[in-house]
Amino acid sequence: MKASKNDTRLHRKIRIRKKISGTGERPRLVVFRSNLHIYAQIVDDTLGQSLVSASTLSLKKAESGLHCNIAGATRVGQEIARLAKEKNITKVVFDRNGYIYHGRVKAVADGAREGGLEF
Repeated sequence: MKASKNDTRLHRKIRIRKKISGTGERPRLVVFRSNLHIYAQIVDDTLGQSLVSASTLSLKKAESGLHCNIAGATRVGQEIARLAKEKNITKVVFDRNGYIYHGRVKAVADGAREGGLEF
């Protein structure tokens, strides 16, 4: 039986998570994308806590006309960087969560870099 697209993504996710983890000095920026929205959160794995989060779902209330496309993903990246700066977080480790670094995932990373986060 052939593995589904999501199963192969989850296998890639396990391989990635073996190598990276977020610390207090350098937390992990995780990206999750669904068909309707894109989510990003900054996680400290030593505490097991989500420090900051942003998504197209939360931004949609403030900004009308925001969709889950590259422009919306860039906006999520900029918002997560702004919220991280408020909590004095400047350096992060990027976790693409098994997704290929392309399209919306890359747009979140570029938006976060524009906002001032260092990877």
